[in-house]
Amino acid sequence: MIKKNVFIGLIVLLSSCQYFGLEKRGDINKKPIASVYDTHLYKENIAGLIPVNTTKKDSVLLVKSIVYSWAKQQLLRKKAEENLTQKNSQKYTRLVQDYKQGLLVNGYKERLVKQQLDTVISEKEIIGYYDLNRQNFRLNEELIKIKYLHLGNDLLDKKEVVKLFRSEKYADLIALEDQGISFKGFNLNDSTWVKVEDVLLKNPKFKEILKEKLLKKTKFIQKEDSLGLYLVAVKDILKRNDIAPLNYIAPTIRQMILHKRKLELIREIEKTLINDAIQNQNFKEY
Repeated sequence: MIKKNVFIGLIVLLSSCQYFGLEKRGDINKKPIASVYDTHLYKENIAGLIPVNTTKKDSVLLVKSIVYSWAKQQLLRKKAEENLTQKNSQKYTRLVQDYKQGLLVNGYKERLVKQQLDTVISEKEIIGYYDLNRQNFRLNEELIKIKYLHLGNDLLDKKEVVKLFRSEKYADLIALEDQGISFKGFNLNDSTWVKVEDVLLKNPKFKEILKEKLLKKTKFIQKEDSLGLYLVAVKDILKRNDIAPLNYIAPTIRQMILHKRKLELIREIEKTLINDAIQNQNFKEY
C-alpha cells in the first residue's frame, strides 16, 4: 500500500550535491522529493534539517529518514481522517481550533504584559509581603550559616591557618581571604543561609561528618585525610518547619509579587477590552 501511495523521488536527488539547494530555486516547487496522496514534500521543507558539514553519505541517510518519517505521519493522518467518525472528527477539529485560539490569545496577553508590567519591586514591598505572610514561608529543608576550608597537605604553616580560621576578628578573616588561592576549597561568608544538602554535595568530606553534627551550632570541626585538612564552623541553623529568613526567601517573594501583578494586569486588560467593545457596540448581549 505504501508503494502505491508514496512516490519518493530520491534516486537522482540523493546521488547529487544539487540536493542541498544548489539548483535554481525556480525548480523547487516543480519537483517534490516525496508525495503522499495529494500532499507533497519539497527540498525547501527539509533544507534546514540537514547540518551544513554533513557528509554526502550521512546526508543521504538523514534525508531518507526524514522523508520516511514524514510519509508515515501523512499516511497515519490520512487513515485517521478516513476511519474517524464524523462526530470524532468534528471533536478534534474543535480541539485544534481551540488550541490555535488559545495560542493566539495567550501570545497577545504575554506581549501586553511584557509592555505594561511594572517589574520594579522595592525592598519595602518585599518586607511588607513577608511580614503579612511569614507563617506561609515554612522551610522544608535545613539551612545553615557555615564557613569552611579545605587545605592541601602541601600547605605550609597549617597551624597559623587554623588559628586564623578559629578567630572571630575581621582582620583575621581578611588575612584568610588573601590566602584563598592556596586553598583547595573555601567559603568564609557565614552570613548567608545555605542548604545543608548543598554543603554535603559540594564537599564530599562533609559526608563523613554526621548531619546531626552539622545541624548544631559549633565553632569548630576539624577532619583530616590523605587529601588534606578540613575546617568547619557552623554559625547558625534553621530546621525544617522553621520560618524561612527574609534574605533567603526574598527571591521567591519577588516572583510571587510579580505573578500577582501579572494576574491583576491581565484582569485589567480583559476588563478594558470588554468595556471598549460594549462602548463601541462590538459586544452585545441579547
